[in-house]
Amino acid sequence: MTSLSAQGRAADSPNEKLNLAFIGVGGRGEANLKELHSQNIVAFVDVDEERGGKSFESYPSVQRFKDYRKMLDQVGSRLDGVVISTPDHTHFHPAYAAMQMGLHVYLEKPLAHNVWETRMLTNYAAKHRLATQLGCQRHAIPNMAHVVELIAAGAIGKVSQVYCWKSGNRGMPEMPTDRPPIPKTVDYDLWVGPVKNARPYHPSICPYGWRFWWQFGSGETGNWGCHILDIPYWALGLGHADRVQASGPPVDAERSPKAMHCEFHFPTSNQGGPIKMHWDHGDPGTQLEDVTGISGLNLKGMNTCFIGEKGSLLAGFDKHQLLPEDQFKEYTVPAHTIPKSPGFHQEWVHACKGNAPATCNFDYSGPLSETVLLGNVAYRTGDFMWNHQELSTGENRKAQALIREEYRTGWDI
Repeated sequence: MTSLSAQGRAADSPNEKLNLAFIGVGGRGEANLKELHSQNIVAFVDVDEERGGKSFESYPSVQRFKDYRKMLDQVGSRLDGVVISTPDHTHFHPAYAAMQMGLHVYLEKPLAHNVWETRMLTNYAAKHRLATQLGCQRHAIPNMAHVVELIAAGAIGKVSQVYCWKSGNRGMPEMPTDRPPIPKTVDYDLWVGPVKNARPYHPSICPYGWRFWWQFGSGETGNWGCHILDIPYWALGLGHADRVQASGPPVDAERSPKAMHCEFHFPTSNQGGPIKMHWDHGDPGTQLEDVTGISGLNLKGMNTCFIGEKGSLLAGFDKHQLLPEDQFKEYTVPAHTIPKSPGFHQEWVHACKGNAPATCNFDYSGPLSETVLLGNVAYRTGDFMWNHQELSTGENRKAQALIREEYRTGWDI
């Protein structure tokens, strides 16, 4: 393999396969492997032999590791990129280490566990011209582009607010009271990675329930926020908020809530003015009926509502609806201007080979991920003004403490 530059590597020709390593090969890792199976699979990394077992069995000749650091030491020079599908708390370290070796990165959402980590990865990728893609795979669904085209065409006029939500009440898991032994198939010390004073092993946390514990995950907001807020981010050209507010049930120091509401104030947008974006983990209910003036809204399959001067646009990943319906019966849909994706994972493959950046590269998805994480910070510590250039929460010192977390000994950057 040859290098395009001192920064990032790329295949010699558009038809050459990429040499890839997969860090985390169960769950989302298995799904990403299926999407990229046409490439040259060099190495697997997983701390859980049982969870990674299906991928191991499907590719018996692929070299296996428990520790990504040993993998990079032994085969990193042969790689073009890495695909990282680990829990949130172990996104940053393998991604940063791979980037420092000039490797391209496909990374699951949210981009990292805190804002500082997210900004570090975003800036490093940009400086060294590395091909990146955040796992917001729904970005490639044609309906998403159609929603963006409608907003750009002025179908509902100038947009001032957008409401986004994820129904359901996942969060606040039960507090473990027992201490079962760590399975022999799991290296829990490596699974914990950089987390300082981590909770002891429990099967309700590892391999999946981690998502609802602040030490390891980012709650349902982190789980779905990057997917859903991708719609307004793309359509409204959003970047960094300057004020973040949140409310919800009493804060638990260790566990994420079953519901929460956030408001993000953006000083600029492609609408020529500020935007207020709402995020609800839970049902927005009567709030949407109040702002649209329409009762009995059918929200099945929907997760976003743009509020404009001439009407509203209700949207989900797969469908959309202009409101009020009677007003838009004769509306002529604008011609499609956004090219169809060749496939979300293929975008990244093409970018690794020196072509156009993938649509959810870190320049775009970094600020999106920061916004999601800031919503959690505001819920946990209270409202704050946000200076994105200095990564400062102003007078809210409790919030500032969550922007960058301390690592346990041996994991410092």
